[in-house]
Formats: sequence, C-alpha cells, structure tokens
Amino acid sequence: MKFRTLAIASIAILLWIASFAIAPESLALTQVQLNNLDYRECPAELAEGMMASGSSQKVNCFLITGTAVNTSSKYVVDADVFGLIYDKNGNNVMENRSRVGTIPSIPPGESEFEIRISVAANQATPLQLEKFKASGFSSRVRPYYYDDFEL
Repeated sequence: MKFRTLAIASIAILLWIASFAIAPESLALTQVQLNNLDYRECPAELAEGMMASGSSQKVNCFLITGTAVNTSSKYVVDADVFGLIYDKNGNNVMENRSRVGTIPSIPPGESEFEIRISVAANQATPLQLEKFKASGFSSRVRPYYYDDFEL
C-alpha cells in the first residue's frame, strides 16, 4: 500500500515538474511600465445612464489615460492593470480591489492607453492615481467570448 501511494505521489510530482518544461510561452507574464497617468471625464455617450454595479447609485465616468512601455520585443495582450485610486479626501474609490481594467494589446515600445472606470458620484475630485502597474501575456489567454462580458 505504501509503495502504491509513493508511486502515485512520485508520478504526480514528475507531471507537475514536466508541465513547467512544456508550458506554453503565453503563461509567462510580461511586466509593462505605465507612465504619464492622468484622467478625464468620459464623453457623454460613454457616461450616459451609468449606475454602480448591483445598485441604483449614480456614478461618474472617467477615462484613465497614460503611456504603456513594453520593453519586450513581442506584443503584450490581455494586460491587467492594477492601481490604487483615491478621491480628494483620501478615500479609496475602488474599495476591496486593485484591478482597474485591461489593456487589450500593447505593441513593443511606447503606446497610449485608456481605461474607463466608474466612481461613486458622492466621491470628490480630483482623483489620485497611485502604484499603477500592468502585466500581460505574449499570446491570447482568455477565450474570445470573454471580451463580451467586459464591455
């Protein structure tokens, strides 16, 4: 019985180690630096009728803009953007989460990006954007239908 358990455990460990050797390149995260961060109010057509998720609370729509710096020689796709956003009074705008959004594609070098966010209407501006960073993959990881849910 001990031999069988040891054999199964050994095989599981070998398979786990081998999975790293044959893992697709897309599993390697590429870090992307974000510079020149700023924000502005959304154009009227983007902001019309926006409400907080799961409630009837009014929100303000903003676009976070900046420059993404991809130092790799490959496109980075599905880059998750993380950061902290505070209102004028130092209150966290996105409490309990630091993921701000996604940049669908970042070519090598510098490129401009924008991400839409919703902020409760009772939170005062100006907003403070802190500790922003992004990381993505060298090939598409999420299924194509996933994008329909993020709109």
